[in-house]
Amino acid sequence: MRSAGLDLVKWTAMLTMVADHLRFLWPSADGLFVLGRLAFPLFCLAIAVNVGRVRAGALYTRVNLRYLGLMLLFAVLSEPAYRWLDSGSPTFSVMPTLVLGLLVAWGVHHPLISARVLGIAGLGVGWLFSEQLMYGLPGVLLPGAWLMARRQGGVAWCLPCLLAMGGNLTNSWLQAHLLAPITLLTLAAAALAIPVGWGLLRHDDWAVPAVGRWGYLFYPVHLLVIRGLV
Repeated sequence: MRSAGLDLVKWTAMLTMVADHLRFLWPSADGLFVLGRLAFPLFCLAIAVNVGRVRAGALYTRVNLRYLGLMLLFAVLSEPAYRWLDSGSPTFSVMPTLVLGLLVAWGVHHPLISARVLGIAGLGVGWLFSEQLMYGLPGVLLPGAWLMARRQGGVAWCLPCLLAMGGNLTNSWLQAHLLAPITLLTLAAAALAIPVGWGLLRHDDWAVPAVGRWGYLFYPVHLLVIRGLV
C-alpha cells in the first residue's frame, strides 16, 4: 500500500543526498555536507518501514525476494558510477551498507531461525568489512534500530540516534577533529535525522508524488550527472 509519509521520507532523503553530492561542484560548501547527513538515516528508515509492513514470519515472499534482488542489482550498478565520481573514496557506495542493513532488519523483524541467521550474517559481514562500508557497522545496524525504536518507543529512540552519529564517526577526518564545529554540526544533523524522519513519516495526509522503483535508478544516475558537470 502506498504511504504518502514514506514517500515524503524518500523525497527528503534523495534531495538531501543530492545536496551532499553537490559538494563535488562546490567543495567549500560545508553546509551541504551537514545537510547531507540527513539522507542516510532516512534511507534506513525507508528500509525499516518496508520491512515492518510485512507480517512477521512472512519472510519468503515474492515481494521480499524482489526487494533484495533490486537492492543487490543496484549495488552492483551503482559502484562504477560512484567510483567514477569519487575515485579516491576508501569505501564502497552506500548501497552495500543498505543491503546488509536490510538483512539485519529482517533478522530483527521475523521470528524465524533462518531470518536470525541472515541478520547475523549481515552483522558479521558488516563487522568484517566495516572499514570498506560507508557508515561502517553502525550504518548496517541502523535499519534494525529504527525497527526496534518504532516498536518499543521510549528510550529505544536513543539507539538510532547514537548509530546515526556513530556512522558518521567512521569518517577519519571527523574522528581526528571531534571538537571542530563542522564535526559537531555533522553529529547534530545525524541525530536530528531521527526525529525528522519520524515526523515526516506521520504526514500521510500530504499530497506527495509517489517514489516508485525508479528511485533505485536515481542513485547511480544522479552520480553520473554530477560527474558530467564536474
